[in-house]
Amino acid sequence: MQASDTQGGAAGAVPPVEARSEGEKQGAGQGAGLPAHEVVYRTLRARVLYGQFEPGQAVTIQGLVAELGAGMTPVREALRRLMAEGALEFQGNRRISVPLLGAAEIEQLLVARRALEPELARRACARIAVEGIAAMERIDGALDDAIRRGHVHDYLVENHKFHARLNAAAEAPILSGLVEGLWLRFGPSLRVVCGAFGTRNLPDMHKDLIIALKTGDAEGAARAMQGDLEQGMEMILRAL
Repeated sequence: MQASDTQGGAAGAVPPVEARSEGEKQGAGQGAGLPAHEVVYRTLRARVLYGQFEPGQAVTIQGLVAELGAGMTPVREALRRLMAEGALEFQGNRRISVPLLGAAEIEQLLVARRALEPELARRACARIAVEGIAAMERIDGALDDAIRRGHVHDYLVENHKFHARLNAAAEAPILSGLVEGLWLRFGPSLRVVCGAFGTRNLPDMHKDLIIALKTGDAEGAARAMQGDLEQGMEMILRAL
C-alpha cells in the first residue's frame, strides 16, 4: 500500500504559515522570543528536513518572503545558513533548491553515518535513563501509528524525533551536531522513498535498538543502529 500525505498535499508543496505542521512548529520553537531570522531559519529547516521541499524543486526568495510573511533580510539570512549547511543550493535568478542526491553522494553519506550513529547509540546506551527509553518507546508507537495510517509527514517527523532523542541521550554534542547536518542532506530524499514504496514497506530496527538500551547492550544498540541506517540509505538509493 502506497502512503499518501493527507496533511501536506503533494510532495514539495509549501503549506501556508498558518497551516504549519507539528514538525515545523517544533522546529520553529513556536517563535516565542526568537528573532525573525531564527524563526524563518527553523521553519525552513523543518520543511527541508521533512521533505516539504522536494529534491530539485526550485523556490524563489521572493516567493518565500510572501509565503512566510517575513522580511527579505530574515529570509536571506536563513537561506544563507541552510546553504552553508548543504541543505539548499543556489540556482541563480534568486532561485533556491534542495540538492539532488546521486549514488556518489549517498555512498558518502552512508560512510559518514556508519562512523557516527552507531557510536552515538553506544554512548546513549551507557547514559540514557529509564524515562528516556520510555519516551523513545512512545515516539516509536506514534511512528507505528503513522505507518498504519499511511501518513508520510507524521512518519518522517516521528522517525527523526526517535533518532534525535537517542542522539541527545549520548551527551556528545559534537557528534550529534554532525549527524544533524547529515540528516538535513538526506532527509528530503526520505519523502521520495515514502512516495515510491509507501510507509508500510519501510523497515526499521527501532525495537531491536530499544531492547538493547533496556538491557544495557551497547554493542547490540550499535548493531541495530547500523542496520537501521543501512536499510534506510539502501531504500533511498533504490528510489532515486
